[in-house]
Formats: sequence, C-alpha cells, structure tokens
Amino acid sequence: VTSPCKILKCNSEFWAATSGSHHLGTEEAPEFCTALRAYAHCTRRTARTCRGDLAYHSAVHGIEDLMGQHNCSKDGPTSQPRLRTLPPGDSQERSDSPEICHYEKSFHKHSAAPNYTHCGLFGDPHLRTFTDTFQTCKVQGAWPLIDNNYLNVQVTNTPVLPGSTATATSKLTIIFKSFQECVDQKVYQAEMDELPAAFADGSKNGGDKHGANSLKITEKVSGQHIEIQAKYIGTTIVVRQVGRYLTFAVRMPEEVVNAVEDRDSQGLYLCLRGCPLNQQIDFQTIRSAQATEGRARRKGPSLPVPPEAFTYETATAKCREKLPVEDLYFQSCVFDLLTTGDVNFMLAAYYAFEDVKMLHSNKDKLHLYERTRDLAPGNMAPSGIPSALWVALLCLSQCWLCFL
Repeated sequence: VTSPCKILKCNSEFWAATSGSHHLGTEEAPEFCTALRAYAHCTRRTARTCRGDLAYHSAVHGIEDLMGQHNCSKDGPTSQPRLRTLPPGDSQERSDSPEICHYEKSFHKHSAAPNYTHCGLFGDPHLRTFTDTFQTCKVQGAWPLIDNNYLNVQVTNTPVLPGSTATATSKLTIIFKSFQECVDQKVYQAEMDELPAAFADGSKNGGDKHGANSLKITEKVSGQHIEIQAKYIGTTIVVRQVGRYLTFAVRMPEEVVNAVEDRDSQGLYLCLRGCPLNQQIDFQTIRSAQATEGRARRKGPSLPVPPEAFTYETATAKCREKLPVEDLYFQSCVFDLLTTGDVNFMLAAYYAFEDVKMLHSNKDKLHLYERTRDLAPGNMAPSGIPSALWVALLCLSQCWLCFL
C-alpha cells in the first residue's frame, strides 16, 4: 500500500535540521553544508525506489542548487545540527510584497469581496464538492481533486481491507504552479505515516521570488495536521492524517475554482464535477442495509468482516459522541464504522466537519442533510425529521385534505 520511496522522510529530516534557530550567517555555512550533505546522502539511499517520483527529482535538483549557492563541498561530515529559520520579518508576509501576491487586496481594489467555496474529502471516501453536493465514492487509485490554472491536487485511494471496495486516501500530491513575481512552482506530497511540514524541496514558502511568503506551510500538530496558506490565490488548504489515512479540505475563491482553460472540455476534477456516476455509491440504499443487517453491504460479493465489528446501534452511539447532529457527516461516520470497523474513521468525519466550520463561508450550509440539494429554498424538511419521513407525512396530510 505504501511507496518504498522515502524522499518525504529525507525532506522532513533536512527541514528539522535547518530550523529552530536564527538566520544562517556566513560563519554558519559549514553547518548548513553538513546538513545538505546529510540530505544528499539520504536521497542517494532511496534513489532506486524513487526514480519516477516528482518530489525526489525536485529534492535532488534543490540540493544541487543549494550546494552551489553556499559553496558546499560534497565531501565532509554529514551530522545534522539544528540551525536556521527565515530572517526576522520574513516569517510574516513582507510589507513590500507586490499587491498582486495578496488576492484579497488586489480583488478589493476592483470590486466587492470575493465569494469563497469549500471542498473536502475524508473517510471511505466522502466528497463535498464546491457546490455543496455530498457524495460517497469508490474512486480507487489516483484521481484529480483540483485542476485549474493555479494548482493541481491529486489523491490516491487504496483498499482499507483486502478484497473490500472500501477505500481511503493514502497519498496526496499538491502542485502550486509558478505565479508571476509571487511564487515558484512548489510540490507538497503526503502519504500514510508521512505528513511533512515542508514542500518536497524542504522549503516552507514559495521560493526566491519577491512575494514568496504569500505561500506558506504551517504545522499545527506534528505528523497529524498541516495548513497551507496560498494568499496570492486566496486559498487555504488543510491536510490531516487521522489513523493511517489522510483527509483534505480547501477554501478557495470561486474565481480561482473556475480558472480553467476550457471548462466544457476539461477532464475530471472531483471537487468541481463530483465523482463519475459509475464510481458513486448509493448512500441511502447502503444505509438502509446497514440499519437492517447490522453492517455495511455493497453490491457484489459480501465484504470481509471488519476487525472490530460494529452493529448499527453501536456505530450510531459511537458517532453521536463526536457528531451530535444527524447530518450527512454523522451518517458517513456510521457508514465507515460498519464498513471498516476502524474507530479512526469517526475522527476523520469529526475533523472534516471541524474543517468545514473553519473554511466554509456560509455558516447556514455547514450541515448537509438528505435531499436538501433537491429542494427549493424554504421547502426543506425541518431539522430533526428525516426527509423521507417528512415526505410521507406531507403525502398523508394531502390525502387527509382530499377526504375532507
């Protein structure tokens, strides 16, 4: 399931060795060169398994460039002292950065505040699109989440259990494209048990351009939660590792979402178009089977029994601990516990909803319920009443009026 390429580990070790102190001065160059040699040694050890890995090749070229910039010899000690961070003032966006590198500032100059949208992917896997459509999908293998003029996001989903159609996100690649005088192209890559707090080349910002700090990575919880701020496109990305698998959430202006060369002929882009019909799972049918049979049952052969079998009642009770509102995040939690038996999927649903609360611009749309996207505004079922029951009650009331 996991790639044998260990370039993310090399990147993390190099960044750990070169952060936590003051800016690198001339007298510290030998220590920085020592860390670079250790970085190069690490990449050589994993070279055979990383031949086709974009992050690996980016790191190798980055090491060569840094070696040249600091006049480092390839021979010498390779221990990893902790030394440098950005110089004072560079930890924040520089006051003389071009206005174009701050999306909101350049936007406000011309018109009203931008409209923001949200997309999230979590669990087995559940997708909330930029249009607030909620889907449960199969999508095994590599799939594009976002593909526009500014960035690409691709996820890889792998089976949770042998022989099962239940999948979860095991790898995530984000490519920020070079943009004017703001940022160089940067690649971020995470996979199971590797959630780096730096880009693939070991940096934490957008590179050497004047507005480089308009793209920054912040580690919120080591190995569990990182946040990427791309101010030049008004975008915030949250990546988490919950248990063994990854979750993804993004807040992005509509203008950026729709910045594609030819939207009509563009290929698949899950956050915008949703999952293909042949990859979608009939969530409501499966949930009915869960309630009656006590565990998930999908089309085709029966699934293997999860390591820790939940009944519908115990899964419901467990999910209610973290998700008291019985919306689609709650239902996803129940679905995943019955399908996988892994309690970490409850936490994935919980954190996905926490990210929605932080990133979604419309607080009235935080919770999603069955059929709400099919109903006109003002005609939604009252909260607390399942929509199917509400429809049945409505029909009965109409029939009663006929008798009268």
